[in-house]
Amino acid sequence: MAWDEWEQLKAAASERQSTGMQLNQLDPGDGSPGTRGGGSLGRHGDLKVANESLTGIGRSAHDLYNDLWDKARVAVPSGDAAAGDLTTQGFALGDGLQHVTNRWQEQLRSLMDACAQITNHLQVTRTIHTGDENFIQRQMSGIATLDAGFDERVGQPGAANPVYGAAGKGDGDGEGK
Repeated sequence: MAWDEWEQLKAAASERQSTGMQLNQLDPGDGSPGTRGGGSLGRHGDLKVANESLTGIGRSAHDLYNDLWDKARVAVPSGDAAAGDLTTQGFALGDGLQHVTNRWQEQLRSLMDACAQITNHLQVTRTIHTGDENFIQRQMSGIATLDAGFDERVGQPGAANPVYGAAGKGDGDGEGK
C-alpha cells in the first residue's frame, strides 16, 4: 500500500467520524439533555444523581440481601443433610448433590457480599457527600458575610456597616456609646 493511499484512507475515515464526545442517553427531542437512570446532565455537563435514586438502589440491595438470608440460605442445611444421607446409603448421587450444595453456598455468599457492598457503599457515599455539602455551604456563607462587610453599598458612607450588627459598648472606637 502506497503512503499516499494510506493518507487518503485516514482522511476519509476522519471525515466520517465526529471528533466531539457523545454520551449514551435518550434525546428528549426538545434540545435539552436527556435523563437516564435517575440522573441528569446539568447545564454544564455535570452528572447529577438524586438522593432518592441512591436511596432506592440501596434499599433494593438491602431487601435482596434480607431475602437471600431468609429464603435462599435455608436450602443449604437440607442439601448437606440429603447429600450425607445419600452417600451413607451408597448412592453416587450424594457426591453430586454435595458438589451442587457447595457451589450454591459459594454463589449465595458472593451475591450476598455484593448486596452488602452496594448498600454500605451508598450509605458511606451519601454520608461523605452530605458532609462535603455542609462544609461548602459553611464556607460559602462565611465568604458572603465577609464580602458584604467590604461592600460599600451596604451602608451609608461613614456609618457602621449593619452586616456586623449594632455597635455596642467597648467596640474599640474610644467613644462610650
